Amino acid sequence: MKRKPKTLAMILAGGRVDDLGVLTFHRPKSAIPFGGFTRIIDFSLSNLMNSGLERVAILSQYRSYSLINHIGIGSAWDMIGRYRGISVLPPYIGYGHSQWYRGSSDAIYQNLDFVQYIDPEQLLILSGDHIYQMDYREMISYHREKDADLTMACLKVPMNDAHRFGVADIDDEDGERGGKVLRYSEKPENPESNWASMTVFCFKPEVLYEVLEANIKEDASYEFGRDILPRMMREKRRVFGYKFKGYWGYTGTIEEFWQANMDLLGGDPPIKFADWNIRTNMEHRNIRDCQPVKIGNSAQISDSLIYNGCIIEGEVERSILFPGTYVAKGAKVKDSVLLFKNDVGKGAELNKIISDVNTIFGSGVRIGEAGRPDSIGTTVIGWNNFISPNTIIGSGCTVYPSVSSEKIPKKVESGEVVR
Repeated sequence: MKRKPKTLAMILAGGRVDDLGVLTFHRPKSAIPFGGFTRIIDFSLSNLMNSGLERVAILSQYRSYSLINHIGIGSAWDMIGRYRGISVLPPYIGYGHSQWYRGSSDAIYQNLDFVQYIDPEQLLILSGDHIYQMDYREMISYHREKDADLTMACLKVPMNDAHRFGVADIDDEDGERGGKVLRYSEKPENPESNWASMTVFCFKPEVLYEVLEANIKEDASYEFGRDILPRMMREKRRVFGYKFKGYWGYTGTIEEFWQANMDLLGGDPPIKFADWNIRTNMEHRNIRDCQPVKIGNSAQISDSLIYNGCIIEGEVERSILFPGTYVAKGAKVKDSVLLFKNDVGKGAELNKIISDVNTIFGSGVRIGEAGRPDSIGTTVIGWNNFISPNTIIGSGCTVYPSVSSEKIPKKVESGEVVR
């Protein structure tokens, strides 16, 4: 007799976020490298591991290779065994309802046969592209205690920012823990509340089956926020909000992604990898086989995270360098995030940039503007680029991936895009 898991977790991890531009040209947001050695999806997976939830499905669609390669067989998160594991569920063509996922709720709907086979007592649905630490057991306990049809995790955001999110009006029935959702609006122009949905949902499976079936028959929006949650409110289902108080990195824009990386730095950073017990797949890109960091006699390093496989001979200040990055003598890197295998040539100066993998900066290159990092835009360099020696690129610029060096002007004004 198969052991029935009480909770099945399904991670929505297949989307691309347009506002992240070139970072998601060849990978979903959930697979973007973060913080020096992890991927964004590692936070959801580590939260599940730390919560003792070991039956997981990942719904992936957009350019899935890097995500699938990173997940592997799930061993990095101890999710291997007879009654536990990670299943990757891409869209498929077959009998009945099968096609590309048309939205977050449709991705779940097309895999209801998988959910019904597992037959969990509750279904936990998560976004795979947020940065936070949560013990899901506390939310699930609250969900069961309230006999809720749906419990959604919510976080207070600034009122002037609430229009970007799905917003719930939660009563004070249970004080700091949560309460009944009185109203819900998806990205309202004039929000009346600032409890933002974190896209962490705990459903009664049988209720979700009913609502998804009704939604599909109406050929509606296929999204949880735009359609499923409002429908449940109209039908007067038991919907509760679980109030979350910790750090949440939404990373929906380049500036938010940059800031979340910077939140790893400083004397008392908001994100603490060790305390959060974050796991990643150390076999992906051979991270575990990198040599120790080599720091040259001329190197100067302050308030930075520099990982194995890096060689530093220049200056690095308030930056995050992924494995395989080289900073030559006389080069300066400040307020920047350099992903795997970046090469910074002699005398180059990089100020507030995010550089994707396999990029070479020739000697004397100047990117960004020195000064207060929060007062200038972030320049983003797509992967597999060669920036010719002595090129000058302003702040807030974008260079598309794999641009021929001959097409990159010797001087790029601030805010320009190079394709």
